[in-house]
Amino acid sequence: MPIKKFEIQSKYENVVVLSTSIRTFCLEQSIRDEKITEMELCLIEALNNVIKHSYKSDENNKIEIDVEVKGGFLDLYIHDFGIARTNFEKPKLEFDPDDIENLPEGGMGLFIIDQLMHETKYYSENGKNTFLMRMKI
Repeated sequence: MPIKKFEIQSKYENVVVLSTSIRTFCLEQSIRDEKITEMELCLIEALNNVIKHSYKSDENNKIEIDVEVKGGFLDLYIHDFGIARTNFEKPKLEFDPDDIENLPEGGMGLFIIDQLMHETKYYSENGKNTFLMRMKI
């Protein structure tokens, strides 16, 4: 049950570097490339949301990421210490596909995460926010 811990500063350019490191870890665990690609998409969306919403794009904060492979699942725990999330509605993607000028501005990332992940959970305790994304591998 390998667990790998990562930490980055809340800068957008760190997200891709981290994503590459976690991809390497997943390859070492013999996870299929298709699943790793889906995980990376979700990870990037989630981390960008932390930077934008929890930290209001302030680059001087830390984000901790724990990656665990166990029992046929890949678990990604994203921890931040910013503003806690308050909207827990299941994301919906409602738009007119013929009207690309008016695509929705927000919520697409959470919708994608909801579609690709087996399970997600969010909780906040003592100033620490945790978002768990669990993928069946």
